[in-house]
Amino acid sequence: MMTRKLSGSYKWLVVGMLWLVCFFNYADRQAIFSVFPLIGREFSLSDVQLGVIGSSFMWMYALFGPVAGWVCDRLPRKTLILAALLFWSVVTGATAFAHSYWQLILCRALGGLGEAFYFPASMSLISDYHRDTRSRAMSIHQSSVYAGTIAGGAVSGFVGQYYGWQSSFVLFGALGVLLALSLGTLLREPERGMSEPASDEALLTPAQADPYTESRPGLFDALKELFANRVVLLLIFVFMCANFVAVVFLAWMPTFLYQKFHMSLSAAGFSATAYLQVASVVGVLSGGFLADAAVKRGGKRKRGGRVFIQALALLCGAPFLFLTGWAISTLVLIVALIGFGFFKGMYDANIFASLHDVVRVERRGVAVGIMNSLAWLGGGMAPIAMAVAAGHYGMSAGISATAGIYLLIGLLMLWAAMRMGRDREAGPDPI
Repeated sequence: MMTRKLSGSYKWLVVGMLWLVCFFNYADRQAIFSVFPLIGREFSLSDVQLGVIGSSFMWMYALFGPVAGWVCDRLPRKTLILAALLFWSVVTGATAFAHSYWQLILCRALGGLGEAFYFPASMSLISDYHRDTRSRAMSIHQSSVYAGTIAGGAVSGFVGQYYGWQSSFVLFGALGVLLALSLGTLLREPERGMSEPASDEALLTPAQADPYTESRPGLFDALKELFANRVVLLLIFVFMCANFVAVVFLAWMPTFLYQKFHMSLSAAGFSATAYLQVASVVGVLSGGFLADAAVKRGGKRKRGGRVFIQALALLCGAPFLFLTGWAISTLVLIVALIGFGFFKGMYDANIFASLHDVVRVERRGVAVGIMNSLAWLGGGMAPIAMAVAAGHYGMSAGISATAGIYLLIGLLMLWAAMRMGRDREAGPDPI
């Protein structure tokens, strides 16, 4: 285990290494959506059946999230990150050899199982290397989500159009295996809680002294503690709703552009991801900088600062969501996607930084696990829900309706930020 004395540069090198891992995390999961039309034709699948393929990943991801987080709080996170990367990369490559509808579902489900272990471990690792720079570090890491989504969508659409839908799965799977082998000696396991000052009793407990051998409460005790925290419950609910909206775009935007604007498969795959995700990179970096500034200067309001930035982002993003669904030209569509992407990034920058502000160090893994689990449980319904809504009201109306979700959760987060910034210091459960 490492000591508290670390070079300032290595903590940013850690962010860079995890950026690469997360890039493949999202490229692998996004690749299938750009070739939905090809898979649908080859296997004679309906939109709802395609939605089930997309959802199978998210359901497995959600099912194992709490367990993955609980394991992360007990085992070396470096080991979990690299083992998960190796596992999901092999499964991604195996997807190319699926010959039936149920084999596709199985591969997607196993991919969700492997990826469930990544975020609890990586967010815990980054928090131990960063405190005052936590939002910035997590926002830089979050930018890999958008880069990976662009690569997964654009490369899969392009390669699928010319070489068949299987090709991109082989490519991403092989590169992921090579990355896992390369990082084995570069990534180091830090001491748990080493970035937290000893005076922070809300976050530090004796359990951090030896996190691998000391007896700790079981998974159900950890979940009981987290669900007793009203801030945690609110942050989880908001993330569930925001993730539902995000998955609608990830799953159906390529098909929406392919059908409504008559784009080619490769153009639809690129346009559905590039404008939104590039704007999200700018938004996530802006959100991380603003949140760290709010925490540093906020005094008694410091923990409400990150939540306020998230509330602002959600409220500002709602009009662009509405505009996306009803856009009648590609120019208006691009403007809407860029606006939504920027404010989505501002919200995303602080998803886990806000959570880590209000949970104890030895609960960070399971907290991220349960948050991811419930968020993707909600997100897992999005591909099917949008397929059903499109069948009754049209996909344009379904996409625009997501603006109401952003408006609701934005108001909830604004209320939470105001409560957290009241007279007394924000503790583990300030609402």
